[in-house]
Amino acid sequence: MTDRPASWRMPNPKQMEKMAAAVGRSVPSRPGLAPDADLPAEYWQALLDDPRAEARPAPSRGAQRLSQIPQHVLRVSCRRCARIVEIQKADAARLYGPDALWKHVGQRLLDNTCRERTGRHEEDGCWPAFD
Repeated sequence: MTDRPASWRMPNPKQMEKMAAAVGRSVPSRPGLAPDADLPAEYWQALLDDPRAEARPAPSRGAQRLSQIPQHVLRVSCRRCARIVEIQKADAARLYGPDALWKHVGQRLLDNTCRERTGRHEEDGCWPAFD
């Protein structure tokens, strides 16, 4: 038999009874919820009262309308061919309208001058990155 510290030994029957009695006393006085039970109203109210409940993520750069973008020069680059296309916001608004989404305008600008044509719809076109 190997020499192990005392903590590795099996407890004797008297120690086991003592541990079992201690476990019975530490049972919570109020049982928890069943897995399929509804959560209490206090829980939902605490969630609604949290100031982060109203927080909404800022729209991505491509999801903004041209009229919402503060920059005067708009830039879109292709992640595939590394080409960069710039257009002034006034020109983009004149060509596509002030309510046009920047991601649609940028995609059209890249597609109009795309050099990566394979003939397959899945592979054609540029992959825009809005700067």
